[in-house]
Amino acid sequence: MATIALVDDDENILASLKVFFEAEGYTVRSYTDGATALAALAEAPPDIAILDIKMPRMDGVEVLRRLRQSSNLPVIFLTSKDDEMDEVVGFNVGADDYIKKPFSQRLLSERVKALLRRTRANMPGADPGGDKKPIVRGELTLDPNRHACTWKGEQVRLTVTEFLILQALAQRPGYVKSRDQLMDAAYDDQVYVDDRTIDSHIKRLRKKFRDIDGDFDAIETLYGVGYRYNEA
Repeated sequence: MATIALVDDDENILASLKVFFEAEGYTVRSYTDGATALAALAEAPPDIAILDIKMPRMDGVEVLRRLRQSSNLPVIFLTSKDDEMDEVVGFNVGADDYIKKPFSQRLLSERVKALLRRTRANMPGADPGGDKKPIVRGELTLDPNRHACTWKGEQVRLTVTEFLILQALAQRPGYVKSRDQLMDAAYDDQVYVDDRTIDSHIKRLRKKFRDIDGDFDAIETLYGVGYRYNEA
């Protein structure tokens, strides 16, 4: 089974989740502060991390911001019940999913399983019999078999969710994809996310490409409709 890293300053939550996930068959490593977790995640990456946003010393957003400089580790954020800004900020720094406190352990477990499925399906060599041809659209190259993305020959590091959204857009240049269609492409059926989630992922995608090419404008927004990829 997979290894889960739990990061939360609430030791009661940590203890409860540790017991639950170990009973589910996972290996669990737990941390009570962000700074300690960051060092451990970088040294020995787990298969997935669950990060609380609000923590002393270093909050979950800063942990993920630093982690994303060198890692595509799948991450689920735990956010405050009524703080929508947590969600927006979390997705903008590269979270794959989020769940609001208080939450059902069973629901969190389903989110973990869904994200692990998506991650494994996009790992190199995951399905040798189902190799897919790289998608080449102008300066963009997407290789689903290696989970690799380049723009003008330079590597663009994408999370699993970002890769799946971009792949859905680039498969049919010029065709509009609604937010619902992008949700279907990037998330399992049992995982519901709202429009703001897709918008945040698109925003982060654009930023990653513009860090390489300031003139990048291949992802177009059609307000009230969705998004499309325009091949130069």
